[in-house]
Amino acid sequence: QFSRIAALDFTRDRKLMSVLATRKGQSILFTKGAPEAVLQRCTQALTNGKGAAEPMNDAVRNALNDRLQKFARGSLRVLALAMRPMPAKQATVSPDDERDLTFLGFVGMMDPPRTEVARAIATCRSAGIRVVMVTGDNKTTAEAVASQIGLGDENFTAHLGAHPASLLARKTHEALDANGVPVTGIMFPPSKSFQGLEFDEMSELRQLEAVANMTVFSRVEPQHKSRLVELLKAQGHVVAMTGDGVNDAPALRRANIGIAMGSGTAVAKHASDMVLADDNFASIVLAVAEGRAIYNNTKQFIRYMVSSNIGEVVCIFIAAALGMPETLCPVQLLWVNLVTDGLPATALGFNKPDRDIMRQRPRRPNESIVDKWLFVRYLVVGLYVGLVTVGAFAWWYMAYAGGPGLTWTQLTSFEECVEGAHNYSCDIFGKKERRPSTMSMSVLVVVEMFNALNALSENGSLVTHPPWSNPWLVGAITISMALHCVILYVPWLATTFSVAPLTYQEWRAVLWFSFPVILVDEVLKLISRRFKGRLRFLMARGDLIPRSMSHQS
Repeated sequence: QFSRIAALDFTRDRKLMSVLATRKGQSILFTKGAPEAVLQRCTQALTNGKGAAEPMNDAVRNALNDRLQKFARGSLRVLALAMRPMPAKQATVSPDDERDLTFLGFVGMMDPPRTEVARAIATCRSAGIRVVMVTGDNKTTAEAVASQIGLGDENFTAHLGAHPASLLARKTHEALDANGVPVTGIMFPPSKSFQGLEFDEMSELRQLEAVANMTVFSRVEPQHKSRLVELLKAQGHVVAMTGDGVNDAPALRRANIGIAMGSGTAVAKHASDMVLADDNFASIVLAVAEGRAIYNNTKQFIRYMVSSNIGEVVCIFIAAALGMPETLCPVQLLWVNLVTDGLPATALGFNKPDRDIMRQRPRRPNESIVDKWLFVRYLVVGLYVGLVTVGAFAWWYMAYAGGPGLTWTQLTSFEECVEGAHNYSCDIFGKKERRPSTMSMSVLVVVEMFNALNALSENGSLVTHPPWSNPWLVGAITISMALHCVILYVPWLATTFSVAPLTYQEWRAVLWFSFPVILVDEVLKLISRRFKGRLRFLMARGDLIPRSMSHQS
């Protein structure tokens, strides 16, 4: 019925858009936009009572505001519609024409949050991640949506519902609403919800306080997002900002992690660090969990390799310090490092995330990947690996029924051995007798396989993280042990690696020497779980025990 003559596009400053149309020689300006902005420009309202325009007096304005609040509390995004007759020959429209409007009505649009968002918000809260909803919507609408997803309730969980105090607040809200009493902000105290204009009027100190507590930031302009990022970063937070429009690009660029929507503009995507293809907030939470899992698996890879290599160094050093024969030859060490250790270390990258990975507090950005307590754990496990490797070597010489039955003095003074002066041949200390070094090598291999099982979780017990939770690791251990058996029992390979086949009694001894590494690490994990906070404090001070205890001792 109407022919479009001109249009005035929406701007964030006006929060309006207008269209000039004509019908049967009559020109009319139609305006739609934010209810506050439209009502501010209206001098009349089209009412049902008289079927005609009435002056916009205080009673009419209050009635409209009450209805607006009711729509907003129902999580509706509300637009206001208005009109104004214009001169018949006018062909252009300007912002000055958006005055003396006649209010026509409200349009409420339901844009419900996705069902998985509430659980994602609860997961963020348990993971120590603070979520702030930044929106251009009306404050009441924003608070209502935030209440639906549990953003305004610190005790909200997706599976348990809300805290009784918040349930009481909701019932009060419903009772007042049923009696026609307009209520705003009952679910959000003043320190949790702010509007852009309120924020602009604050001093810098008040802005810092607001940023530290806010949950909902409504009616924002692009500069508010950038300012929010700057203040949060100044408080030491790592900030991830989402956005989809051209105006969001500065904030996306300033944030530590800019996240653009897949449906957003090319400018926003170019300014961001990552693009959320499905536009789903829950995907961000899943990405955080995946990132934490990757970080933990990297730590476990380092833990396994460092503790194993410490064990090898300790083994060689102790044997040399005690004056014992060479426990491992270079080709054996090369085989253990490149072949036997390589497969389990790679398989650790497929560890499943810890069950409590999203219940752990975020780490500090400057926190080292290996802290002091973790390094102490590496040393303890490495020392054990080195000691049992040397211990297996000495066991064969001194305690094994099929060995020569030497004394400790005879073993550690082997260089002084004189052929024929003892009831054993001095050749047992040379390369002709390969079984002692085979015992050391086998213990080293097997203890490192058990140590790989310890690396399924940094602090989780094998009871909660059984070996079959990572089938790739089980397969890698199986292949590594099969390869080790191949070089033991294939004659030409046994000659190459200076090893010999082991008997049943010797294999049993290998297991007895190797298995306790699991018990050692289980004790260390238990200490970490029970005294994690205290250990971090002591390690930060550089003391392994409190100073008062050290003075007493």
